[in-house]
This record gives sequence, C-alpha cells and structure tokens, in this order.
Amino acid sequence: MASVLPLEPPQRLLRTLASQQGAAAATAAQNWLEGLSALLERWLQQWELVAERVVTPGGRSSVVVLVRQADGTPAALKLPAPDGAPAPVRAAREYEALTAWHGLGAVRVLRAAPEEGVLLLERLRCEVSLRSLPEAKATLEAVSVVRRLWVPPPAGHGLETVAEHTCVEAAQMRSAVPPDAEPLVAAALEAREAMLAEPAEGEQVLLHGDFRQGAVLAASESDERAHWLTVGPDPVVGESAYDLARLVRDRLHDLMASTGAAAVTRRRVNKLADSLDVPRERVRQWSLYRAVESACRQYAGGNTADAEMLLEFAAWL
Repeated sequence: MASVLPLEPPQRLLRTLASQQGAAAATAAQNWLEGLSALLERWLQQWELVAERVVTPGGRSSVVVLVRQADGTPAALKLPAPDGAPAPVRAAREYEALTAWHGLGAVRVLRAAPEEGVLLLERLRCEVSLRSLPEAKATLEAVSVVRRLWVPPPAGHGLETVAEHTCVEAAQMRSAVPPDAEPLVAAALEAREAMLAEPAEGEQVLLHGDFRQGAVLAASESDERAHWLTVGPDPVVGESAYDLARLVRDRLHDLMASTGAAAVTRRRVNKLADSLDVPRERVRQWSLYRAVESACRQYAGGNTADAEMLLEFAAWL
C-alpha cells in the first residue's frame, strides 16, 4: 500500500538529534533522517498499513506514525531514532519489557521486528496523557499504573541493571560538569554509590526506566483493561525507587514557578514513597542522582537553561 504521508519528524526529536555529541552520532542521526521516508514506506508496505499522521509533538527518541491495518484496526507504528545505542538494541529491550507486561499497565505490541528497531503498537489516545489531569489526580493514577509494572524480569532477559546503566551515565557526568555544579555532581555520584553499595531489600523488578506522567496515555474508550497505559519504556532491572525518581520531578516548570517549591518537592518525595511502600531516603537519593545526571546531559547538549533548572531542583533535595 503506497503512502502519500508527508513525513516531518517532530521538532522535539530533531532538537534531541542535533544535541548529540560526536561526529559518529551526528552522522548516524543525519543518515537516519535522510532514510526515514523510505523506512516508513517499507514498513507500511510490509505490514499492509495505511498511514494517517505523525504524532506531534511526539517524543525525543522516535517517530510514531498513526496507521490503520489491513482490516481497518487503528495502530501506531514506532520507528526509533539513533541515540547512541543502535535502534534494534533499544527496540528489542522495549519489546521485551512490553511483552513481559502483557498489556497490564502498558501498551500492547501488535507486531514487531525488534531486530530492525520497528514496533507496531495498539493505538492509545496519544493526545491525552496524565499531564492533562490536575496534579493530585495525575499522581494517584501514575501510582496505580507504575505499581502494575514492577514485575519479576523475564527469565534470561537481556536488559541492563540499574547498576550497569548508571555506570555509563556516571562516567559521562564526570566529563560534563556544569559551571559551579561540582558539589552537586559529587553528591549525586555519592548517592548512586551508596544506593548500589547497600541494595534495597526485596526482589529486583522490571522497571519502566523513564516513567513520568507524559508517558502514561489514555486507553481507547472501548478498552476494558484500564483507563491509563504507559508507553515508551527505557527498561532496566533494579529497585522501584529508581523508577519513582523520575516521577518526582514531573511538571518541573510548574514546580519552579510555585511558592515554597523546595518544601513541595520534599513532600512529593515522601508522598510517592509512602504510597508505594518504598523507603523515602532511597527515593530522595535516586531523585538527586537522576536530576543531576539529566542536568549534566542537558549541559553537554547545549541546553544550559534546562541544566540550570534541574540543578536547582536537585539542590532542594
């Protein structure tokens, strides 16, 4: 089936690709963008799909195209972009996690070619995420969803552990320290070492890895499983506090504009930890680490304003 869809990658994705460091990464990104239309056309034909539109503003790591299958069933075709790891590797990890969740709390996989980095997913209401709800209600729904995701990892899985994943990050943090942020970077690295030196009690579980309100979308109105389902995992295996650490800084711009933001942040840490029976201090420590790691990454990519905002948030912890 031929497609006449004008494929314009979302600006958010283009900015992410442009911020990647190194000649090899830049070349890979450019080659991927140049071949994107042909890649889309290939999978539309191979899986007998009709393209409707590109999801915008979209994510920072892939292009998602809303499509219809041969029988008219709506779906979403996901084409991951290069971001340092080969697309097939990342797609295989995402496929492994989504398959392990069996559609409980997460989007279902309809078809997959993970060896080539392509996934066909059930279509959710991509324009409606938890961020559309008032914060208190969104937090309750987020807690309900993430609780379902923390299951034992698949036997013989190929996923990174939190220790392995953050080892690479820690090395990059040391080489991209924002101005005057040395104490915070040192504190974040110390927090990581402390968490890994004394692992949390209980079983290591499958984690979303990038769990936040914007990654939880409304299910179709006919879906009887749940009202909200997560998408876009960057899965790792580890303790649940690591997943909550990303959720802690959700709606950061709103938080920055509020009065008493530091106190609000600490209450948020405690509320999320208590609602899921996770030790408060472990959530705080991982929140500190993940905020500073993100700040260093933003700084390395030239996003100074975002880096400064993340560092200010980290200082409240």
